[in-house]
Amino acid sequence: MWSLILSIVLATSEAGVPNNMTLTGLDGANIEAKQFEGKALLFVNVASKCGYTPQYDGLQALYETYKDQGLEIVGVPCNQFGGQEPGTAEEIQTFCKVNYGVKFTLLEKQDVNGENRSKLYQTLITSDKGTGTNIRWNFEKFLVDKNGNVVGRFDSAVKPDSVELKTAIEGALK
Repeated sequence: MWSLILSIVLATSEAGVPNNMTLTGLDGANIEAKQFEGKALLFVNVASKCGYTPQYDGLQALYETYKDQGLEIVGVPCNQFGGQEPGTAEEIQTFCKVNYGVKFTLLEKQDVNGENRSKLYQTLITSDKGTGTNIRWNFEKFLVDKNGNVVGRFDSAVKPDSVELKTAIEGALK
């Protein structure tokens, strides 16, 4: 399995990842799985009106530092925590670009908990490192290695520039 995304979109893996799942960008376009082939991925549920929102700066810095080594950051807007991501897709995109210079991938707004939890988050949470527990707040992070294995889950308080996260990313890039 070369990428979690490929597994999600194209096949049923041994771990039971659902068939025919597609990812949709914030702009409404389908995300091609091949763009993530052989890359490490950091999925982050994001929000624009949260105390952790300044982490966008650190996420963009991580992206700039590691993108040429094969890291993709995927922001997943979610409005389930205190209504802190109320904006439309256009408002979210503008906010991220104007305030934080975000150039990494942003997906459509989705639920990360509850009965309407997206298939992406069902897969991340039910992985061994996902621990099977609900997302507690905005800016939780899941790290997937180049082989498509979820290798880490990080609490919202773990900053993008933390040694813990950078060390894990460097390991996932090998």
